[in-house]
Amino acid sequence: MQKNQPIASLLLMLLLVISGCEKQEKEERLGRYGMLDEGSPEYTAVRFMRGIYAEPTLDSAIALSTERLGRILTNYHTNRNVQRHLLDLKYDTVDIKPQESNRVARSEYAEKATITLFLSGTYGEDKIEDIRSLDLVREKGDWKVAKIHPDHFL
Repeated sequence: MQKNQPIASLLLMLLLVISGCEKQEKEERLGRYGMLDEGSPEYTAVRFMRGIYAEPTLDSAIALSTERLGRILTNYHTNRNVQRHLLDLKYDTVDIKPQESNRVARSEYAEKATITLFLSGTYGEDKIEDIRSLDLVREKGDWKVAKIHPDHFL
């Protein structure tokens, strides 16, 4: 019986270690192959739109907005209202990708950027593809969305 006791205590300790580990959820990486740099305006633009389309509240979109745009988003109260009235673009499921740029590198000293996003998804049984451009400004070292441009093809 004493031969099996070290094995049983080892299995018990292993079980406790495994069950005690916290499950840490990794945030899904953005961009092609998950290579979008977190400090880039493209990353902020995609996160902002995901805050509107993929999250239950507007909190993350508001956090990524300038003070003025944050007040506008707050006035709409819900994600669906922002989709319907501010963006005029509703989705049930959506995939958001930034426009590929041919630039070698964006200047790390830039204070403003305009990012074009391609949105592709479904609403009901309809497949919808559209484009939106966002103006971003750098505030205290972080990129913030300042303005959402309407679809210029309408």
